[in-house]
Amino acid sequence: MDILKIPTMEKEEYDRFISEEYVSRIAFKGDYPYIAPFLYVFKGKNIYFLSTRYGKKVELFRSNPQVAVEIENYSPDLAQYRFVTLQGKIDEVDQEEEKLQVREMFVDLIKNKDLSPNILAALGHSPQDPLESLIHSEKSVVWKLVEVKEIVALKNS
Repeated sequence: MDILKIPTMEKEEYDRFISEEYVSRIAFKGDYPYIAPFLYVFKGKNIYFLSTRYGKKVELFRSNPQVAVEIENYSPDLAQYRFVTLQGKIDEVDQEEEKLQVREMFVDLIKNKDLSPNILAALGHSPQDPLESLIHSEKSVVWKLVEVKEIVALKNS
């Protein structure tokens, strides 16, 4: 009996897929793997995340920045699915211009996807804060996925 392998996506296809989605999961290394959901934005070849300045994820990031990032999309009955897993490292962005651009991208994402103001709580802000407070406030940290070692991009046929 032959095993059917799930088809892979080519680079152009998984880049387009990554640019269309906006929710990921990041697995951090610890005594046990730790997985947390993150909004992300994709700019060219870089995936950026906003992180609160507290929590287990921050502690694990500081002790070991190696992560796996997973992005998925599937129909409710799983008749259609796509996912990408990237293994690399998370770097904290410290260049002011880059941070500003990424924060503006997050504001645009939240507006364009018509996301609830409640998402601000996951980014270190009160849901009552104006959305633009993401741009100039330092309540969150900008992270970037770097040194990607492996990409697995699969889909159903």
